[in-house]
Amino acid sequence: MSADRVVYVVDDDAVRSAVRLLFRTADLEVETFASAAAFLRDARLDRRCCVLLDIRMPGMTGTDLHDELLGRGVRVPVIFITGHGDIPMAVEAMRKGAYDFIEKPFDDDQLLSQVLGALEDRKQDTC
Repeated sequence: MSADRVVYVVDDDAVRSAVRLLFRTADLEVETFASAAAFLRDARLDRRCCVLLDIRMPGMTGTDLHDELLGRGVRVPVIFITGHGDIPMAVEAMRKGAYDFIEKPFDDDQLLSQVLGALEDRKQDTC
């Protein structure tokens, strides 16, 4: 596993465990958070990363968390995952700089491919 890059997964449901296993199988370091608040409190933002965000979560939503990161000047590839998305929501996320917007249920290979691409994105130095 590469300690200099990490996939952060912020999701309040069982998808969190499934994608953790997927990314570990691909030899990626992964850290999971059940809420946006836990991510903001505990995530180390000093290494290359990708953030996988669920759109709908109690409290701060994935969209709210993305806005918070942008407001703090944190430019990190964000991939939104949602079972409740629509075209306007996806367009708005992409306009704000999201790396991708993927609907649940997603194809594991597609998700892994997008995460690997985000981790190699040269527009970021660290999280």
